[in-house]
Amino acid sequence: MQRQLARQIYYDMVLARLFEQAAAEQYAQGRIAGFLHLYPGEEAVAVGTLRAADTGDYVVSTYREHVHALVWGITPEAVMAELFGKATGCSGGYGGSMHLFDAQRRFLGGYAIVGETFPVAIGVGYWLRLTEAPDAVLCYFGDGAANQGTFHESLNMAALWKLPVLFVCENNHYQIGTEIHRHTAVPEIHRHGTAYGIPGRRVDGMDVVAVYEATRMALEHVRAGNGPYLLECETYRYRGHSMADPGAYRSALEVAELRARDPIDGFRERVRREGWLEQAELEQAESEARAAVEAAVKFAEESLEPTNLEQDVYVQPLDLYDGAKA
Repeated sequence: MQRQLARQIYYDMVLARLFEQAAAEQYAQGRIAGFLHLYPGEEAVAVGTLRAADTGDYVVSTYREHVHALVWGITPEAVMAELFGKATGCSGGYGGSMHLFDAQRRFLGGYAIVGETFPVAIGVGYWLRLTEAPDAVLCYFGDGAANQGTFHESLNMAALWKLPVLFVCENNHYQIGTEIHRHTAVPEIHRHGTAYGIPGRRVDGMDVVAVYEATRMALEHVRAGNGPYLLECETYRYRGHSMADPGAYRSALEVAELRARDPIDGFRERVRREGWLEQAELEQAESEARAAVEAAVKFAEESLEPTNLEQDVYVQPLDLYDGAKA
């Protein structure tokens, strides 16, 4: 792996972990309202897939999308300000945690409804096919979304029209609090595309290098005009489903075993072993990530709240009668 890419990946994962920890602290202090779904433990999935993508690709994410937004280029300040409900947030302070959006960067939102990402991704993929654009769509979903009707309808349409969509399952094994073998008859999510002729693969979602390499291969398949691909990343979230969930349905032993396979620790050790980066470079990346998160919190605290709901949300009606007279 190239030194520059290794450093970027390490920075991304450290930034993700520190950002989410800061978000949890701000939520506990009452500065962030509503639901807050955090990502610690799953960093290798977002970082590995998005660093393998091209900047012209489109991203459609779920309600656990803070890290996807950060890796895709939305600034920590804009994301944190959105969590605070401030006007400087990437959605103007109106979206909050579950509705980050940046059309300029082709980040087409986090979606609060389970399974809502699929039809959005299919629509973008259809447009790319019609325009013969070289780009692809990365469509994220959790293991629980694989049981939604929109999932199967979208797989069928994507396969039928050979749409350039990479479906990425972030399989953390828990649909909120229900373990996957209790809610899915076929728990190997990558096999769900078989009925539609869609190739799939399962990869270790705690290994960022494995995710990166698998994504590169999958996107090559998609860009070659072969239609969609289904990539299942087996991962684990350390926290409960949201800040409102203590996660009591999992044993302490289970959580400890998975924490022992921490994706950041694992990548750090591999970087040292392979000689990709020096210790000083790792420490510098950590320092930069910490400073970025601190600056983001300060920016969010000092930003103003939205002041004109009508102007920001509603389109002003045209006076067709006066326009006709003119």
